[in-house]
Amino acid sequence: MPPASKPEIPPLSKPSSSSGADKSPLPIRPSSSVILLSPINQVLLLHRVAKSTSFASAHVFPGGNLSEFHEGEYYPLPAKDGELHRDSEAYRLAAVRETFEESGILLARRKDGGGGGGEGNKMLELSEEELEEGRREVFGDRVKFTAWLEGKGGVADVDNLLPFTRWITPQNQRKRFTTQMYLYMLPLNTTTAESQTTTVVQTPTHDGGVEHTAALFDSPSTWLAKASAGEIILYPPQFYLLTLISRFLPKQSSDYDEQRERLVSFLRRVPTSSVKHPTSDIPWAEKVMSPEVVSFAKQGSYGNGRVILGLAKPGRELMDSGRGGDVERVVLVDFRKEEVEEVKEEQTEGGEMVKKVIKTAVRVPRELEVMERTEAMAMAAAPEKKGKGSKL
Repeated sequence: MPPASKPEIPPLSKPSSSSGADKSPLPIRPSSSVILLSPINQVLLLHRVAKSTSFASAHVFPGGNLSEFHEGEYYPLPAKDGELHRDSEAYRLAAVRETFEESGILLARRKDGGGGGGEGNKMLELSEEELEEGRREVFGDRVKFTAWLEGKGGVADVDNLLPFTRWITPQNQRKRFTTQMYLYMLPLNTTTAESQTTTVVQTPTHDGGVEHTAALFDSPSTWLAKASAGEIILYPPQFYLLTLISRFLPKQSSDYDEQRERLVSFLRRVPTSSVKHPTSDIPWAEKVMSPEVVSFAKQGSYGNGRVILGLAKPGRELMDSGRGGDVERVVLVDFRKEEVEEVKEEQTEGGEMVKKVIKTAVRVPRELEVMERTEAMAMAAAPEKKGKGSKL
C-alpha cells in the first residue's frame, strides 16, 4: 500500500469530447466468469483456441455470455438505472452453467441438502457418463440447465458465488462485454476426530476444441510465472485478478482454510485502499473496471514503452453512477503481434485421426505487471532507467 503522505488522487471525471466519448458505444453483451478454487486452492484456467474472436490463445477463467434460452426467466436484463451492470440471479446461473459447459465441473448441490458427513458431501455428485451427457445436452440448448439439474435432484449453487469485480470492455473495442466476476471455493478436504470429508471434484476437461483445448488447475503464482516467462497468454483482467489473490494463496503453504479466510476478509474490507478517493469505499463485490490507457512508460525507463492501463473508471455507461474500480493499482502491458501455434486433431476421409498444427497471428499482451498507480505514473515521466517497480 502507498504511504498516507502520497498525493490525493482527484475524483473521477467525465471523458472529454475529444476522446470520442460523444460517439455511441457498441452494444454490450452480459456475461459471467468464475475464479474457481480447488480443494487445495489452485485456480482453474482454460486455454482458448487460436481462432477465438475474443481472448484468442489465452488462458482464461471459465465463463461466457448469458443465454435467453437458459436464463430466460431472468433475462433479458433491464438496461435502465445500471441494472445491466449489477450482480443478479441471471448472472449467477450463467456462471454455474458456463463453468459446467466449458470445464465439466458442476457447481450444484442436492435439493434435499442431504449426504451427511460434512458440508462437502452436500454437493451434487453424478457419474462421469451423466455429467458428459448433460454437458452435451445443455451446451446444445436441447434442455434448460435448471431443468436438467432439477431432474438430477440438484440446484445450482448460486449462493456460494462471491462477487469479485465487474469488467466492462472499453467502448473502442469491436466486441464489448459487461462481465460479472465471481469467486467460488470448492469444499476443502477435511479430517477431524468426528469425521472425514473428501470433496469429489470432477477432473476438468476442455470442450473438445470448440472453444478450449485444455482445462487445468494450478496455483495463482504458477500461472503468473508462466505468463511472465511467455509460456502462456494472460490478458490484463485475468493477470490483475490472479495477482490480487496470489498474495493469499501461496503454494508453499498448506493451511488452505486460513488462506481462504484471509482472502474472504480482503474481499469484504472497506476501505479497499489507503488512497483517499471515492472508489476506496466501494467493496470488491461492487467494483466496476473499464481499462483505459492513462499513459505510456518512456523507452529506456523500467516500463520501457509499455502501456499503463488505469482501472479506476467504470466506463461511459456508468460514469455518473458513483461506481468505480481500483484507483490504487494499474496494469503495465506490452501489446504486440505474435504468431501462435496450436495442435488440433482432424479426421481424414479415410477415418484416420491426424494432428495438425495451426498457426494464427494475434495481438498478444506481454510483460504484464501490476503496480501502484502513483509509482507507475512517476516512472512514466522519468526517462532514466529505474529499479524494478513494486508488484502488488
